[in-house]
Amino acid sequence: MALGEPALTAGVPGSGALTLEQIDEWLAHPKNSLVLEPVLPLGLSQGAGQIQGLERNPLTRAKIELGRQLYFDTRLSADSTVSCASCHNPTEGYSAHTKTGVGIRGQLGNRHSPVSFNRILSGAQFWDGRADSLEAQAVGPIANPIEMGFTHEGVVKRLQDIPVYKRQFDAIFGSLTIDGIAQAIAAFERVLVTAPSPYDFNEQLRSFAALDADDIAEDPELSARFAAAQASVAAQPLSADALRGREIFFTAKGNCTACHVGANLADERYHNIGIGMDKPAADLGRFTVTQDALDKGAFKTPTVRNVALTAPYMHDGSIATLEEVVEWYDKGGHLNPNLSDKIRPLKLTPEEKSDLVAFMKACTGQTPSVAVDRLPTDN
Repeated sequence: MALGEPALTAGVPGSGALTLEQIDEWLAHPKNSLVLEPVLPLGLSQGAGQIQGLERNPLTRAKIELGRQLYFDTRLSADSTVSCASCHNPTEGYSAHTKTGVGIRGQLGNRHSPVSFNRILSGAQFWDGRADSLEAQAVGPIANPIEMGFTHEGVVKRLQDIPVYKRQFDAIFGSLTIDGIAQAIAAFERVLVTAPSPYDFNEQLRSFAALDADDIAEDPELSARFAAAQASVAAQPLSADALRGREIFFTAKGNCTACHVGANLADERYHNIGIGMDKPAADLGRFTVTQDALDKGAFKTPTVRNVALTAPYMHDGSIATLEEVVEWYDKGGHLNPNLSDKIRPLKLTPEEKSDLVAFMKACTGQTPSVAVDRLPTDN
C-alpha cells in the first residue's frame, strides 16, 4: 500500500459522528483487517530499510482508522479539551506554532511540539528520546499532568463507555487496553508521510546525470523513467537559489549533513548545539534519560522535511524563523562544555544564508488529507 494514499486517512465513508451501525459495516469488510505492506513515497523510499515498529504492530486499515479517531479526539484528556492534534496539528505542519506545547487548563510545557509525520522512519521519540517507540510516545501525554492530565486507567474506562470505540477495540485487539490505544495511534501516525518535494524530484533527475544519453534513449523503460523525472522537475522545479542552497547543505560549506542526513534528513541522534545552554537552569535534554555527562544539552535531530511549516524552531521554540536558524549555526551555536564537535562557525555570506533557507523551503511536500471531525458518537 502506497503511504500517502488519501483513502488511508479519509475516515469511514459518510459524514457526521460515527455510529455503531457505520462501524459495524466498516469492520465487516475483509480488506480492512488485512495486513498492509507499506510503500514509501519518492525520497522517503530511500529509507525503506529504516522502517520501524511493524513487526510488533502491523498496519491494517481498521487499526489506522481507529488511530485516526483517537488522534483527533479530545476525550483522551481529563477535561476533554486536548487531543493529540492540539499539539500536532495538520494545519500547523503536524506541530504547533506555539513556542511550547499547551495542555489542559492552558498549562505550558517546556519544549516545542515535535512533528508527528514520517515517524515510520523513527525509533525513539521525544526530543530526549525517552520513549523507546512510537507506541510509548503515543500514550505518554495522556498521563502527563500538564498535557492531557488524565490516567491510563481513566482513559480506558472512558473509551469503554463509548460503544463505537469498544466495538472497534474488541474487533481489532480483542479488548480495550492502553496498549491497544498506543498501537492504534502509532499505526495512524506511521502513515502520515510527506509526499515528494521539489528537492526529491531534483534528486531523482540528478540520478540520471551519470548515464549516457544514448543508453537512456535505447532502453524504453529507462527512457520513460527519465522523461517522467524531467516532467516532475518541470512541474515542481528547484529555484536557482535553492539549487545553490543544496550545494551548501550537502557540502562542508554548510555542514548540515553532519546531522541532517538520510531519507528523512535527520540522523535520529542527539546533539548539543548550544540552544538554551546560557540559561541558569538549562534543559539538559538527553542527559535526563541516559545520565551520561556527554549527553548534557543534547537533543534529537529534527527533520528538515516540511521545516518551513513548523515554526518556531529548536527544542524550546526559541528561534522564530529559518533565517534565524541559519544565523545560529553560522555563528557556531553557543559555546558550552558539551557543544557538539559538529558545530563550528560557517562564515556564510548573506546570499549563501538566503540560498540555504531557499533550499530548506524546497524540502516541503504535501501530507495526506485527513478527516479530523469524523469521530465516534457518545452513545
